[in-house]
Amino acid sequence: MARYTGPRAKLSRRFGVALFGSTAKTLERRPFPPGQHGLRAGRKKKSDYSIALGEKQKLRFMYGVLEKQFRSYYEEAASRRGVTGEILLQLLETRLDNVCFRLGFGNSRAAARQIVNHGHVLVNGQRVDIPSYQVKPGDKIKIGGKASSQQLALRMMDLTQSVPLVDWLTVDRESMEGTVERVPERSDIDPIVNEQLIVELYSR
Repeated sequence: MARYTGPRAKLSRRFGVALFGSTAKTLERRPFPPGQHGLRAGRKKKSDYSIALGEKQKLRFMYGVLEKQFRSYYEEAASRRGVTGEILLQLLETRLDNVCFRLGFGNSRAAARQIVNHGHVLVNGQRVDIPSYQVKPGDKIKIGGKASSQQLALRMMDLTQSVPLVDWLTVDRESMEGTVERVPERSDIDPIVNEQLIVELYSR
């Protein structure tokens, strides 16, 4: 499946937000858009459409989702009862690759996606290699018993041991197993976007 493989630091600088954890220091050093006109680019007044589109793109790149897939998430969120924007964020947060990232099984969403793709992750005892798999409260996510899986996860957990765990997940680092305790609320999710603008963009 196609995915974005371009420069991450430039994307973070374009949107003014550290979309990928590894780009935070770059954004601190150069907090302006890339390119020769980067310092002056922020002075231009953006249209409402441009702002809403930027919010959607930030969320898309952050979770590593393509446009067609992102629209499917929006349509699913819009069909459910509740606040569409919040449901959209919940659908993205409960992707298996993102949950593995939150549990510390990957030091980035891309790394967590690769771990899932390569079959290193079990959900309720069954091997799942689909990064977009939707987890539910009560699901148990565990690293497989193969030596290669254990070694890879151990390296990743060493890199992420200082990263705080979100409240809606619990993890046993010894057994490399995590549990989804509940559906994340809006306050549990990184507030880097205004999801209401995304809903309005798709509602036009």
